[in-house]
Amino acid sequence: MNRKRHSFGIIITFIIVLAAVCGIMYFINLPRGKVIYDDSLGSEEKSLLAEILKDEKLKNDLTLSSETVTSIDGSELISGIEVPVVDFYYHGETKYIPFEELDSSVRITEQDGKNYLDDFKSGAKFKIIKIKSGNQEEQNTIAEKIKARLPNFPTDKSEVLSLNQTGVTALARGIQTKLNQVGDGAYFAENIKDLLSSSDLTHISNEVSFADDCKTDSSSTVLCADNRVFDTIKAIGTDIVELTGNHNVDVGKAAAIDTLKLYHDNNLKTFGGGENAEDAKKPLEINQKNTKITWLGFNLSTTKPGGGGATDTLPGANIYDEITAKKQIKEAKERGDFVIVDVQYYECYCYPDGFVEHETCDYPINAGESDWPEQEAFFKHLIDLGADMVVGTQAHQPQTFELYNDKPIYYGLGNLFFDQTYWPGTERSLILTHYFWNNKLLQTEITPTVYDESFQTTKMSEKDAKAFLSRLAKWAK
Repeated sequence: MNRKRHSFGIIITFIIVLAAVCGIMYFINLPRGKVIYDDSLGSEEKSLLAEILKDEKLKNDLTLSSETVTSIDGSELISGIEVPVVDFYYHGETKYIPFEELDSSVRITEQDGKNYLDDFKSGAKFKIIKIKSGNQEEQNTIAEKIKARLPNFPTDKSEVLSLNQTGVTALARGIQTKLNQVGDGAYFAENIKDLLSSSDLTHISNEVSFADDCKTDSSSTVLCADNRVFDTIKAIGTDIVELTGNHNVDVGKAAAIDTLKLYHDNNLKTFGGGENAEDAKKPLEINQKNTKITWLGFNLSTTKPGGGGATDTLPGANIYDEITAKKQIKEAKERGDFVIVDVQYYECYCYPDGFVEHETCDYPINAGESDWPEQEAFFKHLIDLGADMVVGTQAHQPQTFELYNDKPIYYGLGNLFFDQTYWPGTERSLILTHYFWNNKLLQTEITPTVYDESFQTTKMSEKDAKAFLSRLAKWAK
């Protein structure tokens, strides 16, 4: 009886083993899906996809292809993005370059008033990978694996730091007269506030302090601003106030100190000036959206203590000092920061008789005084010290721009808000919109502005802006 049971057990065991072997052989020999690479795929795409799928055991055939589209909904597998650009000086025909090649040497061209970095759609060409399989679950799994290995691109504003930089703000003299007529402190910002407040950070270079009893006329060289026009500064979304200007102590120490307090009470950051010389020297450090910026501001044209420059006991602008500049730029670069240096240089006073165009002040000037009489040489010297960008914030009319050692220089941004309507040039300014991603300057967009005797700054028309930028770029070597 025991022998029969033993034999029966052996037979059962044999059957189980045989079934297992047959099952294994079945699965080993089971037909597998294959990967089909369409000819639309580039060689780099094929190599990447082959690497991703080399160990996959597919149940169904999988076809991979590539297509270039001009609009996306966010669900696509994007293997590349190309954006339309011209060169830094707005020269040449529009061409498309890969997103990863974007830098300050080119300008993205606009489509319907927007560039790609405004909405991450306009004007771009998207190369996408398409998957086709008879098994939806398997297709979804493969799609996730491919997505994890594709290049990383910013997909919305949350990933890119945008920064508006502007020229002279001096809400004084004729602007106060206009304020008394209209009674609205935000009136002057009405046509420009949407543009300026749309970026993550907005900078102004405010040249004058606020005062309760401010009274100036159109011929005064002593400048102050009525407290009510602080509403214009708030309306444009100001985050940063540069204080390198020459007129912030025109109406005394108390007004300058009270104005600093006004800024800080409203959570506005300041640099390029301060309560005293030590305070004025402090750089502005920005650490936002994986981008670190050190922003320095110097006044070269105010070289005498008490003449608008800060001292040990008086507020004012940060007077340029070579030793300090070298030290601060070097320390910032060692931290890995992007370094912007703003300069209150000398004014260009070559103005014609009457309201006529005059191009002399379009270009870097020779001040004929100080240790740095040539604006071009001084701004390039700051690049040589390690600055990544140099901007002149002194100019009452826009000046030209250039690349030097692959670094951008903007010699002057003109009047954003002021009452100078004597010449066409003084009614204009340039707004620089810088876009940073992962500590890299992707792009700077220039938006020219203009005002008239209403003193309401507005964007130039597309036609006028194109002509004006072309005029400024004529100096480019």
